[in-house]
Amino acid sequence: MSQRSRVLPGFGLSLGFTLAYLSLVVLIPLSAVFIKSLGIGWSGLWEILSSERILKSLQLSFSTALLAALINVIFGLLLAWCLVRYSFPGKRLVDALVDLPFALPTAVAGIALTSLYAPSGWIGQYLEPLGIQVAYTPIGITLALIFIGLPFVVRTVQPVLSDIETELEEAASALGANRLQIVSKIILPILFPALLTGFALAFARGVGEYGSVIFIAGNQPFETEIAPLMIISRLEEYDYAAATTIAVVMLILSFGILLLINLLQAWASRRTGRTAR
Repeated sequence: MSQRSRVLPGFGLSLGFTLAYLSLVVLIPLSAVFIKSLGIGWSGLWEILSSERILKSLQLSFSTALLAALINVIFGLLLAWCLVRYSFPGKRLVDALVDLPFALPTAVAGIALTSLYAPSGWIGQYLEPLGIQVAYTPIGITLALIFIGLPFVVRTVQPVLSDIETELEEAASALGANRLQIVSKIILPILFPALLTGFALAFARGVGEYGSVIFIAGNQPFETEIAPLMIISRLEEYDYAAATTIAVVMLILSFGILLLINLLQAWASRRTGRTAR
């Protein structure tokens, strides 16, 4: 039997190129970060990590990213549902606007959100008399992370939702299932792996986001100072050990959370019999 021709080289050569590229782009830089942070010793690491300012910044970054990702899962699902299941005037425009955070520079997004929600902004001037302050608070940080994370959920859920056969819903309805049962027993179990993927992508983007957050955060120590800003500040002070230590902590925490999400996603995929996209 003649061997089938391949466009790409064989497994061994392809794997070699892949591992070499991965090492140069990902593994070697990350290893350098770990080596640099460990060079100051365990006592030096503990001194840096026990700083209340750094702990507050890490807590703020992860809590706001988690909250923003959860909100995006809910509203991203609703938006994807409308784009897939309904036809309405301006649908293509709305579909194109979903990708705007991908194309828009993050600094521009941060300036625009600050202009809107600052106490003297178009929206903030009406919220200020009500005692609601968005800009220069954790609320503003969460809002910026929602803005940049929404497309990840929509674009992850949208193709899976398009592939769900409407016959499944019609059959369930014919058997006496109501709308809530159809959504909870049929649609959501199928969408669950895709929702987890969108959540993971939005969360990962939010944890390391800098450009869109830096303007609306206000950068007040112990209140609105995010971890990426702490890294930049330490680099400007030539304190590379502290900067790499903060980066390592963010890397470990992010990897642990994403690993847990991937394990849950794999379990959900096996249970539904579908592969998450």
